[in-house]
Amino acid sequence: MRTVILIAFSFFTIARANAQQLQSYIQEAELNSPQIQVFESRYSIAKEKINEANTVPNTEVSVGYFVSRPETRTGAQRAKFSIQQMLPWFGSIKTRENYASSLAEAEFIEITIAKRKLALSVSETYYLLYAIRAKQKVLDINIALLKTYEKMALTATKVGKASAVDVLKLQIRQNELLQQKKVLLQKENGIQVAMNSLLNHEHADPVEVVTALEIPKEETIPDFETLSLNPELIKYDKLYNSVVEAEKLNQKEKAPNFGIGISYIPVEKRPAMDFSDNGKDIFMPMVSLSIPIFNNTYKSRTKQNELRQKKILSQKENRLNVLTSSFAKAISQRNQARIKFDIQGKNLKQARNAKKILINQYETNRIDFNDILDIQELQLKFEINQIEAVQEYYVQAALINYLSLPAGQAGN
Repeated sequence: MRTVILIAFSFFTIARANAQQLQSYIQEAELNSPQIQVFESRYSIAKEKINEANTVPNTEVSVGYFVSRPETRTGAQRAKFSIQQMLPWFGSIKTRENYASSLAEAEFIEITIAKRKLALSVSETYYLLYAIRAKQKVLDINIALLKTYEKMALTATKVGKASAVDVLKLQIRQNELLQQKKVLLQKENGIQVAMNSLLNHEHADPVEVVTALEIPKEETIPDFETLSLNPELIKYDKLYNSVVEAEKLNQKEKAPNFGIGISYIPVEKRPAMDFSDNGKDIFMPMVSLSIPIFNNTYKSRTKQNELRQKKILSQKENRLNVLTSSFAKAISQRNQARIKFDIQGKNLKQARNAKKILINQYETNRIDFNDILDIQELQLKFEINQIEAVQEYYVQAALINYLSLPAGQAGN
């Protein structure tokens, strides 16, 4: 019972350390990512456009000078000064702000999607790096065992229980494992560079990963209903809403625009004349109205907005189908990884038992090193398969989290 508690505590500690370390890398990648910064800049620009929308047309000021001064009863007109301000229809500015705000919301969702994709890439690279390093450790152990068997073979050769060919076969097998390890070292270098690129670090910076991982005994059962909360789908809701706001703005812009202003005309006094309005300046208040009578632009925009809405709904439905397929595939592959891990564990236990039987024969009979090599190769295969099953399990778990967690959350 005490041993079981210690094993359970050890597994919990490893799993927790893995989650914390990976989450730390994800947060660092989000903080340093140039791509995320691009999306954040786009969002800031979109928010600033809300302020831009809260404007009215430029105030028109005009000045005119009469080269040939027209004479009126009250005197000659010298110049004309006018100022006019056009104003949009009631509620147009608020509608324009709502439209700009809907576009900003769509840009914000793009940030969320980019962060989740980055988290998924970091998770996949992290678990790939774990698998490569775990395989190297297994190879080191197997190479050490083969060296032990080589010593046994040399001793057995002296007493006639083995031949020089057995020794050579063991040495050849060691060379093969050393080759595999060197190949893994090269892969590790490449994956480490990829990880540092995601973190926006120097390529040679060390990347730490958890030293041991196992598949948990229990896991949450994914729910397909959670796919509706994926930001990739919410993005289409935001885009649809922006088209709705665009049509509201189109209806407002279809309404007349009106303007108010005033004109001032200074008038010279007529000489040698005396009457009450002599030289009286002219003030003329003005009201103007801009009516789109012969303009099909707004009808065309309405039709375009209807088509955009249909397009967005179709895109959302198609994306939901793609996400549903990916979700089902990820669940299946995660379950397959668990099955592989369990079966390889049983095979590994049996291979170790068979190897013990062969080793025990060394003391009494002629040892068959061909059988030892076969069992050792099987054992290595089962260990590698288990590592790959663990990697596959956690990669698919990360993908399930990416697909199913609501917007604003990121899983690892």
